[in-house]
Amino acid sequence: MSRTFPPPTRAHIGPAFRDWVMLAALGVIWGGSFLAVELAITDVGPLSLAAARILLGAAGLWVVARVLGYGLPRLRGPKGPRIWAHAFGFALFSNAIPFTLLSWGQQQVSSGFAGITMAVVPLLVLPLSHLLIPGERLTARKAAGFAIGFIGVIVLIGPAEILAGEGPWQARLACIGAAACYAIGSIITRLCPDVPLVSYAALGLTLAALVLTPVAVGVEGVPQMPSPTALGAIVYLGMLPTALATLMLVMLIQRAGPPFLSLVNYQVPVWAVLFGMVVLGESLPGQFAVALACMLAGLAVSQARAWRVRPG
Repeated sequence: MSRTFPPPTRAHIGPAFRDWVMLAALGVIWGGSFLAVELAITDVGPLSLAAARILLGAAGLWVVARVLGYGLPRLRGPKGPRIWAHAFGFALFSNAIPFTLLSWGQQQVSSGFAGITMAVVPLLVLPLSHLLIPGERLTARKAAGFAIGFIGVIVLIGPAEILAGEGPWQARLACIGAAACYAIGSIITRLCPDVPLVSYAALGLTLAALVLTPVAVGVEGVPQMPSPTALGAIVYLGMLPTALATLMLVMLIQRAGPPFLSLVNYQVPVWAVLFGMVVLGESLPGQFAVALACMLAGLAVSQARAWRVRPG
């Protein structure tokens, strides 16, 4: 029996232990992606880097789908057009657009800063889930957490003198925009009709590759062979934060919903900062700690009940 999406009206009774394990692994994988982008962006343009990781991720998922006996979802049929529409939205908002924005932004800001902006994701997921997903209500507790976290967002993105030395506001805004895209993409995925997870993930990355690759070649040309370090970073980005992480995030959204998946953003900023400091010798001014503390406090308040674990 293939694993498929449940209908969005399903009431989640809480995450299982394996969901928390997967969430922790996803935090480490995504946290390391900002370091990999930093290592690759010196040799490859932002569009080319985003396209390369998506192409590699799509190829990896095609292999997985083939081994497991899945094909792409059929376009014809009562649910086919809607599934493809959701997959296209997933391709744009969870892959093509945010990957490009982060690659471009990290040319001018540190990997640590880019990672910290991912704490914005759940602050956007909460109101979107309330409006669009049955059963995901924005309670007073969640609203209080949202308000606390929003203060952190204001500290994080400006004014310019608060975060002096972290690049122009356009680069910081690009990272924030990527976080917003991830939030939208998770909602699109949660509302998708029943479909095998591997098929949906493979279709999403395939559509993203078809959209972004011609744009990358047209704007930046065919990239030259990067250095061994940059090439290794690109392979890492394609296989883990793109291919494997796509399967994991789709599964977590399907099993526990977007608000639970958004808890991964407790971890991503921490891992991104640690990897940047240890490998690249990056340092962060004190305002980052204030911004991160506000956002994490908001997340803790808004998602307090999600820490209850059910067996399974």
